[in-house]
Amino acid sequence: MSRSVLIIGGGVVGLSTAYYARQKGFDVTVVERGPRDHDCCSLGNAGMIVPSHFVPLAAPGMVGYGLRMMFNRESPFTIRPRLEPALLDWAWKFMRAANAGHVARSAPILRDLHLGSRCCYEELAEQSGNAFGLVQQGLLMICKTEPTFEEEKHLAEMAQRLGLPGEILTPEQAAQRDPGVRMDIAGAVYYPQDCHLTPQKFMAWLTQQLEQEGVEFAWSTEVTGWRTGDHRIKAVRTTQGELSADEVVLAGGSWTPTVARGLGLRLPMQAGKGYSITLPHPKQKPNHCSILVEARVAVTPMGEALRFAGTMEVTGLDESIDPARVNGILKSIPAYFPEFGPDDFRGLPAWSGLRPCSPDGLPYVGRTGWYANLSLAAGHAMMGLSLGPITGKLISEILSGETPSLDIRALSPDRYA
Repeated sequence: MSRSVLIIGGGVVGLSTAYYARQKGFDVTVVERGPRDHDCCSLGNAGMIVPSHFVPLAAPGMVGYGLRMMFNRESPFTIRPRLEPALLDWAWKFMRAANAGHVARSAPILRDLHLGSRCCYEELAEQSGNAFGLVQQGLLMICKTEPTFEEEKHLAEMAQRLGLPGEILTPEQAAQRDPGVRMDIAGAVYYPQDCHLTPQKFMAWLTQQLEQEGVEFAWSTEVTGWRTGDHRIKAVRTTQGELSADEVVLAGGSWTPTVARGLGLRLPMQAGKGYSITLPHPKQKPNHCSILVEARVAVTPMGEALRFAGTMEVTGLDESIDPARVNGILKSIPAYFPEFGPDDFRGLPAWSGLRPCSPDGLPYVGRTGWYANLSLAAGHAMMGLSLGPITGKLISEILSGETPSLDIRALSPDRYA
């Protein structure tokens, strides 16, 4: 007899979970607060799959960096001060996690998750005829200054110790690797295992695929409460009435703590706002995706277009666009790519999205001990698209009673219980 699963959240993590659960034979229903064509942080992001990003957000130096940048309206990272107990609790936990020991423990986990997701994307690209433009040409970490370049060299050495190839490039070598754009830089590090895609194409293909496979969608449907008993979720109360299933997966992104209200779960999370601007016809187009390291700006070619994305603005569930943050991104670009200037971006709309950030920089993936049929898949911060498929695959294994194919004990949703 087939079993049913109710997935709350229609972002990349929720849809990936729906895909792999359907492959396991589950009857799947996805509940999404937005309409079918809803916007979400899965659409306007940088579209990168990044094994090179093995250092969690909670890392040495981030607390001091955040304090220094707090009152700079154009800075790439800030926490908006608010007298909210949830924010103060999150900030304290973030501060405690931002140490070298945590990075050393987390790096192999993040490496394995990203590499696992990369394999999933390769399989999905082959299945779809590469409907979402997966490009496997690596990533450049581009450094403007010598001190930053030295820091990136040390990270490249750490990557190599983790089995991740990384090549240190002089400015001349970087120009030879990517002749499509003129750079003014101190050097770069090339990570060949990273890749990129067009996120809106991936989400459209995945939604269509799920519909064809019989997955049901409850669009424009918000969760309003829960009916529980005997340590199980009996039903989910929504604006369209009660929905029930054998298994429930909470994959609500930044809204996960709000949706989970009433379940008694301790799930520290803050929304980190990011922005992007997409040039439809850039004057120069790199072949590789890249990170402008000091500016913390991601650059991704997407078909004929070129997307610039950046900032981590911890502001609560606020999706408004701050022009100063956008200006900070735009002002940084000519320092690395001198051919670009303000006129290239004049009149282009900016996009913003909220990324769910746990205090230790690791996602919540797995069952909670409080309810026998409830699993969590949230808190991926800037790596939601990169880690979406592997998260969905791991959750589907858990739902099926299998041992997860990766060790995810460090990702327990109950680690702050």
